[in-house]
Amino acid sequence: MLIIEVTSVIVVLGGSGYVGKSVVLAARHRGLAVRSVSRAEADYSQAGQMRSLLQQLRPIALINAAGFTGRPNVDACELAKTECLAGNAVLPGVVRGVCEELGIPWGHVSSGCIYTGAKADGAGFTELDPPNFSFRQNNCSFYSGCKALGEEVLAGADRCWIWRLRIPFCHRDSSRNYISKLLRYRRLLDARNSLSQLDEFAAACVDCIERQVPFGTYHLTNPGSVTTREVVDLIRRTGLADREFDFFETEEEFLQLAAKTPRSNCVLDTDKAAAAGLRMTPIREALERAMCEWVWE
Repeated sequence: MLIIEVTSVIVVLGGSGYVGKSVVLAARHRGLAVRSVSRAEADYSQAGQMRSLLQQLRPIALINAAGFTGRPNVDACELAKTECLAGNAVLPGVVRGVCEELGIPWGHVSSGCIYTGAKADGAGFTELDPPNFSFRQNNCSFYSGCKALGEEVLAGADRCWIWRLRIPFCHRDSSRNYISKLLRYRRLLDARNSLSQLDEFAAACVDCIERQVPFGTYHLTNPGSVTTREVVDLIRRTGLADREFDFFETEEEFLQLAAKTPRSNCVLDTDKAAAAGLRMTPIREALERAMCEWVWE
């Protein structure tokens, strides 16, 4: 446990993860003091340890980028339900309780995977639309169900932002990068989705703290949506790969041959985030730039 008194710092939980690292870098890029806290230093799933840590650090804000995603994908959550439930549904409630007790504003990295499809007119789901891919509909993966429960735990939370991430990508090769996954998978499922450019997502999270954006839920995805085939076309057009890509004939075939649990494929509306000044690059432009600036691992 840290014993040095630190003020005007932002605490990041899960700062060593794929999303958390980008959040930490985004904050430091602005010249902000950041304290990334690991579970080895303090078991922040325990309210007592969390309270002691925050009383010592006295942060101006906290960002919860911790959670359980499963490796190599959400199928693993079907075999690690205890860890998935604890990391994605229980932990947000622990963080809420301590932050509200100490009067600390905070943000929670959530997911757009609590939705599936799009609205009847093809429009994206807004922050006001209830999840339609959760345990309450009994149609989801265990991961998506737990993420939806995590948001239910935060209903009515005081001084809290909920940031919905969706299929992150950037220009750096990684097993967590959507583009990397498409490059490595033998067969692909063609589906339409909203996506989040990881660095822009992280910057938007920091913007909420720096600009004192109104508390609430925000869809932090790049405006627009794309199909898997459209992304593959960009991969080939930018020269990132020139091979042929094989696709499953149907989603049913994909679920039968390649997946243990249903997947969320959805479109999210970003008007609320844009109105708050959390602007992100249109999705096609962001994807093409990432591919043109690609750095292999």
